[in-house]
Amino acid sequence: MKNYIAILGLSVILVGCGSAKPKVDDLAVSNPIETALDLTVVVGDKVPVTINPGRFTTETVTYRLPRVVQGTYSVSDFGKYIDTFKALDYDGKELTVTKTDDNTWTIADATKLDKLQYYVNDTFDIETSGGAMQGEQPFSPAGTNIEDDNYVLNLHGFIGYFDSLKNNQYALDVTAPATFVRTSALENKGMKSSADGTAITSSYFAQRYFDITDNPMMYGKLDVEEFMVGNIKIVLSVYSPNKVHTAASQKETVFKMMQAQKDYLGDVNTTPRYDIYLYLSDGSDTAPKGMGALEHHTSTVVVLPESSSKEGLASSIIDVVAHEFFHIVTPLSVHSEDIHYFDYSKPTFSKHLWMYEGVTEYFAQHFQITEGLVENDAFYNTVLSKIATSKNLDDAMSFTIMSENILEKPYASNYYNVYMKGALIGMCIDILMREESNGNRSMLSLMKELSAKYGKEKPFVDDNLISEITAMTYPSVGEFLKIHVEGDVPINYNDFFAKVGLTLGETEVPTNYIFAGGQNIIFDGDQERGTIFFSPMALKNSFWASQRVQVGDVIKKVNGTELTLANAQQVVGGMFGWQEGQEITMDLERNGEPILIKAKLTKATAKGESLIEDENATDAQKALRAAWLKG
Repeated sequence: MKNYIAILGLSVILVGCGSAKPKVDDLAVSNPIETALDLTVVVGDKVPVTINPGRFTTETVTYRLPRVVQGTYSVSDFGKYIDTFKALDYDGKELTVTKTDDNTWTIADATKLDKLQYYVNDTFDIETSGGAMQGEQPFSPAGTNIEDDNYVLNLHGFIGYFDSLKNNQYALDVTAPATFVRTSALENKGMKSSADGTAITSSYFAQRYFDITDNPMMYGKLDVEEFMVGNIKIVLSVYSPNKVHTAASQKETVFKMMQAQKDYLGDVNTTPRYDIYLYLSDGSDTAPKGMGALEHHTSTVVVLPESSSKEGLASSIIDVVAHEFFHIVTPLSVHSEDIHYFDYSKPTFSKHLWMYEGVTEYFAQHFQITEGLVENDAFYNTVLSKIATSKNLDDAMSFTIMSENILEKPYASNYYNVYMKGALIGMCIDILMREESNGNRSMLSLMKELSAKYGKEKPFVDDNLISEITAMTYPSVGEFLKIHVEGDVPINYNDFFAKVGLTLGETEVPTNYIFAGGQNIIFDGDQERGTIFFSPMALKNSFWASQRVQVGDVIKKVNGTELTLANAQQVVGGMFGWQEGQEITMDLERNGEPILIKAKLTKATAKGESLIEDENATDAQKALRAAWLKG
């Protein structure tokens, strides 16, 4: 999962498992659970769902919607979005149902149970401006959308499971208007038109409940491009409510990115098909607020701002989608028992978020320099930015303890550090591996070895991973993990920079149009007035300084769109994608008077710390740097 959250006025714009093995109820009939969603008869923005489990021989059964889903590290409570839950017997009469918590229904007289019927409300409509991190709401890419022209079908939001039948097969029918485009990571087993030709029912099959949660769908007025990257079929599905972007406009970006990722991964097993579901949020009241993506074995759901420029959206896709695709290595291929035997109701969490999210994020940045997508300086600046952000979080916190307790205080508030310090942990191990092996082994080669040892269907024992990695690698790697991952000692990154002949210095460094280098945001907010204004940091950003903005200037509109605290994530988030040469407008209010900025974006820089390649570096340091950066 990669998550970008906006918290303006206080912070910055920032950019997801149960260990009990499943038990099969011998009394339950092991037949496919028949499920149906009908998008043609939506009532009050709610989709009707029917579940036919077959006959039970027990008097009481329990049905659940997930409290937590794999890939997320927060509570979603999808049962909260279920309305009018009914259990019907074979005569169509209602059975007694007891709702025992937000996500759980217990059905009495279960031997008479024919089917369940209920309605599902979507999660996009109820998100606040803070997205999934304010209260217990689903992170947008894990959520659901029900609109006239778009349905985001993360199936864990529609379909639940019976405690005794979690390993049963599922047969799923989705009925939708015939005019809809439909894309699914689940194989379509057949389609049938209604008598009048206005609707089509698509039939799908899932081997077990995990496959229901692991295979999202998108239906509606979509723009779809299909193309091959080597032996992988890429399906890019885009929903842009105002038709600002198309799949065709991003096809080249995705092709080049995926080709570079395939080259980087080498002989790692991939998938014959990979789906990217891109929902572009227009910032309206009912649009999703949480920007980012959620990984699945063969797909990812992505939510990004529609207000992004073509170039900005391409940049975000590279950053976000690359991260999700690299999850095919971990945790999708290398994972613990907590993930393999996931409990959607009462999950336990692995100790190794540093690997699942951190190493994945490291690969998502490192492949760009290795495959020539970015220059050295850009990669160095990314590293320094992650260091700066990580030090604003709890830098003296054991990563393994944090991971195992990620839903609890004070660990939950430090989750974002998995993308910062977690990636830096991956970098340090990478440098150590290359140093110890004369450039022949790396973080990536280690993950390949772990993948070969375990793989998709064989989990590792959580408590044993670090000792196993130590045995597979070098004492220096084991010592690093013991001190800085299991332990709480902050990392001295200068020691690792010295190994590759880099030194710290201050120069004019590239930045974007939101920061003044590092994580120094140029905006501040007034919660009482609901306004956003330029902070003193704006004067340190070369572009905004050239526009002669003043501290306290209230930003009223950005490119014609009103800016408030309520829509800041979408509007300011779109500024991440601004590119040099782009024409922009910004309406300001200064001391009660209107000010209009109308300009072409010039390169934005700020004075800040940078990594410099030491002219006096030894041949050994230069060789290690070359091995680190280019493999």
